[in-house]
Amino acid sequence: MTNYEDIGNLLGDEDEEAPAGGAGGAGRPLPLICDPRRLPHRLVILAFMCFLGFGSYFCYDNPAALQIEVIQDLDLNTARFMQLYAWYSWPNVVLCFFGGFLIDRVFGIRLGTVIFSLFVCVGQVIFAAGALVNLFWLCEIGRFVFGIGGESLAVAQNTYAVSWFKGKELNLVFGLQLSMARLGSTVNMNIMGWVYGKMTDLVGSPGHTALGASLMIAAATCLFSLFCALVLAYFDRRAEKILNKEESKTGEVIKLTDVKDFPLTLWLIFIVCVGYYVAIFPFIGLGQVFFIEKFNFSPTQARAVNSIVYIISAPASPVLGFVVDKTGRNVTWVMVAVVVTLAGHMMLAFTFWNPWIAMSLLGVSYSLLACALWPMVAFVVPEHQLGTAYGFMQSIQNLGLALISLASGAILDSKGYLLLEVFFCTCVCIALMAVVMLYFVDYLRGGDLNRSAAERAKLLKEATSHSE
Repeated sequence: MTNYEDIGNLLGDEDEEAPAGGAGGAGRPLPLICDPRRLPHRLVILAFMCFLGFGSYFCYDNPAALQIEVIQDLDLNTARFMQLYAWYSWPNVVLCFFGGFLIDRVFGIRLGTVIFSLFVCVGQVIFAAGALVNLFWLCEIGRFVFGIGGESLAVAQNTYAVSWFKGKELNLVFGLQLSMARLGSTVNMNIMGWVYGKMTDLVGSPGHTALGASLMIAAATCLFSLFCALVLAYFDRRAEKILNKEESKTGEVIKLTDVKDFPLTLWLIFIVCVGYYVAIFPFIGLGQVFFIEKFNFSPTQARAVNSIVYIISAPASPVLGFVVDKTGRNVTWVMVAVVVTLAGHMMLAFTFWNPWIAMSLLGVSYSLLACALWPMVAFVVPEHQLGTAYGFMQSIQNLGLALISLASGAILDSKGYLLLEVFFCTCVCIALMAVVMLYFVDYLRGGDLNRSAAERAKLLKEATSHSE
């Protein structure tokens, strides 16, 4: 187990003395827990950063955790049920480009984080209210409002991380944030069925009233995240005064004209991203009934196996991120992740093997792909285009998720789960073809994306020495 000194080394604790004055009084150093430069204070900030997105991730998959209940209590077919996910994605087709701009130029990081947290809270409350009064269109509005805040809140969370931990093992912090996000998704998958049962006992029968009450209770996690946003705003403002630093900014520069300059390798990365993720999130959204119908699982067992992707991702993300950092070979790792995911989906589609095996494979490969794919963008575009590249990548990912969510619901209603799994396998095959093309295109252009970590370090050292 990592001891305190090890954590200090990882997070980059500093030996310099705390600044005099400020909250500690004139001429007196600040206590460790109150000094923004010291590890104990940064650990407190890290805790609030991690919980900032907990509510958003907890409530995002409320429909998946209560798939049977939502469909029955609101009298929906699967296509209409999947609109709850599509409505989350639609605003982010556009907002992914402008989330950083709003934080940098309009609201600032502190106010922006609070505003986006409010959107998440209000959206969840509207969603719950729609279920309470049995108005599905109101539920859709709630998910749309929730989506406005959800993705932009993630941008704000990353901005805080860069501000407080840049140069201090930032990758570890990102990994911990992702782990906490997946913890939120896991808790949701495994507790919301129990909450619904308690609400059913309270109101006397299952139905839209019990469903709405359950979703309203879930909104409490969004209120907790809003509280974290307010606390972070206070501490960031305080650190700004003590350290005389500027307010945190994303650093993103959004220029749509940069799109025409994107290289072929980046477009292939985009295809991999869309082809892969549309076979993960929509499947989880529809997974509960699949495991009940095909494997005769109870609802509790179905929720548990449906959450295994998130359970594995929580601890695996920082570990696999460390492995990718140390080995390099990003394209190879992405290819491994896609192949393993395809194997998992084929097992679910064509065999009756215990689904825990296939879902565990999906969990590991999902974590591995996230660690290897997203950093590659920084290898193929110059720094001034990173904001545009990541914004475009998130935008088309959300567009793909919205369209595939609608398509998967329609396929399930008309053709059943077997054809739906074949459809997901096809999406993963498209991602596999794209990553194979990426490997050969990159190889013909010098192999920058698939270099080992040692080769990259050597090139960076040579570039630094030449610049000097």
